[in-house]
Amino acid sequence: MKPYKIPESVLVVIHTADLEVLLIERAGNPGYWQSVTGSKDALDEPLLTTATRELFEETGIVADGKTIVLRDWGLQNIYEIYPVWRHRYEPGVTHNLEHIFSVQVPRGIPVMLSPREHTAHVWLPYLEAADRCFSPSNAEAILQLPQHL
Repeated sequence: MKPYKIPESVLVVIHTADLEVLLIERAGNPGYWQSVTGSKDALDEPLLTTATRELFEETGIVADGKTIVLRDWGLQNIYEIYPVWRHRYEPGVTHNLEHIFSVQVPRGIPVMLSPREHTAHVWLPYLEAADRCFSPSNAEAILQLPQHL
């Protein structure tokens, strides 16, 4: 049996210097566009480790800490887990604590999706990207991007 997900996650907004934002479409949920997201693998996993791992797993992008650097915004959201996904968590868990990160990447960086998680990707100007996100907290983070450069 697969272990329950930990209800603490990261959201990583991937962008270029001119505020083009990468969105990825969820496998099994056509039209559900989002930034990189993912839960901690262990309660004591550092958030930067979670963000680095999820960025690589979902896009193939490596945050090396030199040219590609993850930025922790120090912001958190608590949101209600969609009922369709609650079975992944311990019984009775209804909310998740999300930590916001961003990463600036060079225009044209290769994106290698994990096909079991995502089926397509698109680069959009940040306002359009925010409009396309299915998650309100993801859209809000994208709208805040200019303040965090």
